[in-house]
Amino acid sequence: MSSNKETFGRTLGFVLVICLVCAALVSIAAVGLKPLQQANKLLDKQTKILEASGLLANLGTSPDSKSIVATYNKRVEAKMIDLKTGTIIEGDVNAFDERADSRDTAKSTKPSNDIAGLNRRADRAVVYLVKNEQGQLDTIVLPIVGSGLWDLMYGFVGLSPDFNTVQSVVYSDLKETPGLGAEVLNPNWKALWPGKKMFNEQGDIAIKIVKGGAKKGDVHGVDALSGATLTSNGVERTLHFWLGNEGYGPFIAKFRNGGLN
Repeated sequence: MSSNKETFGRTLGFVLVICLVCAALVSIAAVGLKPLQQANKLLDKQTKILEASGLLANLGTSPDSKSIVATYNKRVEAKMIDLKTGTIIEGDVNAFDERADSRDTAKSTKPSNDIAGLNRRADRAVVYLVKNEQGQLDTIVLPIVGSGLWDLMYGFVGLSPDFNTVQSVVYSDLKETPGLGAEVLNPNWKALWPGKKMFNEQGDIAIKIVKGGAKKGDVHGVDALSGATLTSNGVERTLHFWLGNEGYGPFIAKFRNGGLN
């Protein structure tokens, strides 16, 4: 009987030691890999910003990380803005975390017309001013976030200095259904956006996702995703929210017509 107890005790002790060792190894790996994970996250964001501005295509079909970082550092300037006033403010653009701010009631606001399905919107945002080779403003890249079918979808919209003409709409973080809502990542769908107009001549937000396909010559219409009505609606509502008064509207009004040059 004592032999059985001794065996059980040794087995239990061995299991506990293994658990502790494994936990320690996992913790060490997590700490050791964190800088690499942060670097990869930053590289992905810089890649999407360059794509939204149209610069990524100039780097070839498979640009390496060095060329992406070099192009970003040379051509992109990040600015923090206060969304309520549209004013450029001081702030650490590299440390800013939109997701963390949106969960902090002291740093976020509950939208009065939450068509994007955010629940809370961070009071600040970082926008990206992309310059051409001559140093003149070529594209403004605005981060966007809104509900899709399953969760929030994060992306970027690149606009010309008129704050109206689309350069690109790029999504980077989403959990939509492959083959359906996830088709927002399809190059063929993304190719429908350049040249579209976000606002009509009266200054109203006019961009729309058209079920069955936009008519030829419709500068405000983009084909809906086949079989993904809720995701398509989410894209349209997200753009309408962020281009409106509770999003970048005050910023656009303040700096339209060359105000950022």
